[in-house]
Amino acid sequence: MIVSRFPFRLVLASALAAVTLPLTATAQEAPKRMPAPIVYFDIAGPADAGQAAFYEKVFGWTAGPGGVVAVPVSGPVLAGTLRTDSAQKVIYIGVPDVAATLTEIEAHGGKTVAPRFEVPGVVVLGLFTDPAGNAMGLVELTADGKTKIP
Repeated sequence: MIVSRFPFRLVLASALAAVTLPLTATAQEAPKRMPAPIVYFDIAGPADAGQAAFYEKVFGWTAGPGGVVAVPVSGPVLAGTLRTDSAQKVIYIGVPDVAATLTEIEAHGGKTVAPRFEVPGVVVLGLFTDPAGNAMGLVELTADGKTKIP
């Protein structure tokens, strides 16, 4: 579920917040636990950036009373990458058509950073900034909700 204080913040809270695997260990090995899950993300911007309207128009994330938003989460495991580039965070949103979504993003105040491109054998991507300048990404999904692999 996303918890939000629009237009300032968009926060995703996952039901996986407190999930841990049972601890199992022999006398000779340390107890193991599930790696800590990502439980929310935060997309911030100034009050006049139009964040709530942008995310509603482009991705259908509608804020209810108190700014609470529910957004589907791809699962059961959320994939990610730890890179050795300069520090930054990018949240990738799954969409059926990266090129069409980038057009819609620009129509609602966002900017295309990298048009639709393919990483052969891996993924189809696009990069954009929202109206507040947050760097975000798109991942193209197949009709059954899986990552499209070119």
